Amino acid sequence: MIRFEQVSVTYEGAAGPSLRNVDLVVPEGELTLLVGPSGVGKSTLLGAVSGLVPHFTGGTLRGRVTVAGRDTRTHKPRELADVVGTVGQDPLAHFVTDVVEDELAYGMESLGLPPAVMRRRVEETLDLLGLNELRDRPIATLSGGQQQRVAIGSVLTPHPKVLVLDEPTSALDPAAAEEVLAVLQRLVHDLGTTVLMAEHRLERVVQYADRVLLLPAPGAAPVLGTPAEIMAVSPVHPPVVSLGRLAGWSPLPLSIRDARRRAAPLRDRLSAAAGSTGPARGNPAPGAPHQRHPAPPAFEAPGSGGGVAGSAAPGLLSRLLRRGRPTPAGPAPATDGKAAEARHLGVRRGRAEVLRGIDLTVAAGETVALMGRNGAGKSTLLSTLVGTLAPTTGQVTVGGRTPHRTAPAEMVRRVGLVPQEPRDLLYADTVAAECAAADSDAGAAPGTCRDLVSDLLPDVPDDTHPRDLSEGQRLALALALVLTGRPALLLLDEPTRGLDYAAKARLIEILRSLAAQGHAIVLATHDVELAAELAHRVVVLAGGEIVADGPTAEVVVSSPAFAPQVAKVLAPGHWLTVGQVAEALALADTP
Repeated sequence: MIRFEQVSVTYEGAAGPSLRNVDLVVPEGELTLLVGPSGVGKSTLLGAVSGLVPHFTGGTLRGRVTVAGRDTRTHKPRELADVVGTVGQDPLAHFVTDVVEDELAYGMESLGLPPAVMRRRVEETLDLLGLNELRDRPIATLSGGQQQRVAIGSVLTPHPKVLVLDEPTSALDPAAAEEVLAVLQRLVHDLGTTVLMAEHRLERVVQYADRVLLLPAPGAAPVLGTPAEIMAVSPVHPPVVSLGRLAGWSPLPLSIRDARRRAAPLRDRLSAAAGSTGPARGNPAPGAPHQRHPAPPAFEAPGSGGGVAGSAAPGLLSRLLRRGRPTPAGPAPATDGKAAEARHLGVRRGRAEVLRGIDLTVAAGETVALMGRNGAGKSTLLSTLVGTLAPTTGQVTVGGRTPHRTAPAEMVRRVGLVPQEPRDLLYADTVAAECAAADSDAGAAPGTCRDLVSDLLPDVPDDTHPRDLSEGQRLALALALVLTGRPALLLLDEPTRGLDYAAKARLIEILRSLAAQGHAIVLATHDVELAAELAHRVVVLAGGEIVADGPTAEVVVSSPAFAPQVAKVLAPGHWLTVGQVAEALALADTP
């Protein structure tokens, strides 16, 4: 169905090709999972299938890519629309219309399908993806996860033979991600659709894949095989595979069910270890020593992706986070040990009550994970804490100030937000220029921001344009810009979206260090593995209300939706990460 014949892609000004001599066949009617580090060329490979590379991205493509017998060199994307459906990393760049139902119908209208067929397929897709209640909603009012589901639905309605998906579950809560993956699996099994999907959160998707295609480094030869074959040798793998390697299981498990069948001896060893050392109870509370848990093995390679999304002009968030020149001291002091506090907080948007009755206190040095389904109000809560959204009822204080009534220059050392869309903070022409502006705005020593970028993204050149970074790389750059100011309260909205395991491990170490120095951190995330590794406390939102608030281990272990893989495998024990298990076993084996 998809054939690459000695394909190489080189972008203008790049030191080398993003893809080099790729020669492979993606089987028809199977779900093939594309894996590899950020910036390794996954988006370029997907773009070559849809025709976006090189027709829209520029650059030079050598060799030949054929899809259902059509050569993408001679067929532009619009001439492949009835064969290939594509969803990129940024759903906002995908939309053509303003309303959900219109967006689902647009692709079929372009193909000239009969109205009766269009109506039936729209209704089917609304039900498949749980979008029926949103059918009349303006797309701009949807949460990031809801927008992702609409983007996926809009390419499902024309019934293409091939689906190309770039990080399709990155903005979805666990339940919504499972629904989308179940739909994709149904399309593969029942309709024979060929799915080629890139995804960093392998813990969600690897068990659904028929084949895995590994890109180990920029320009390196890809490796195609079964999930078991690739996971046995891949340096990029989910926690359940890391746990299997630690326990010496063979074959390695790919799913929770496979792992639980083999886990009884490991649970017994951990129970014995807990009897002598005490069971793991999640991350240490603020003030307690932060132990360095080893992250799952990962692979990182230099290079940049071929994304060409345009850079955005500075908006409200940019002005809020980047204005002022505070003195380069530590974080602004918290009031009575409280970095932030919300009391009886309520927010209305139009007739919708988005938040109601929120009581939340965040202590200095504490890391809090906000979790909940898409549209629960997590991003809205972050917006009230940073001051871009005023409460309808109740009050919010951050560092002793009311955020929405305080000048941005005064708030910049008290609070900083990394939004879901990192382009809101990026407006310079190069990485070096972004870093220089961040250093200047924060009153930091020259090179401070660049050092943070190097920690998160090794070997990204100074002269790289932010638009030429992959989604994960842009996110890491935006995070570095905000961290340069060392705000007392750091807010992050889906901070691991688009990050590979290596970049996520580096992010965790940076955030742990900040928390140990007294910075408070609040992150809205669907990444249960991140919450398990990092958060002292988990707050679960549903319908705009707090429905759970407590220590990470107690909240996530009792939740089927938000429990990490290790917790599900080793339940009822309170083990959350592979690092905790490795540490416990090492202590148990010490004479």
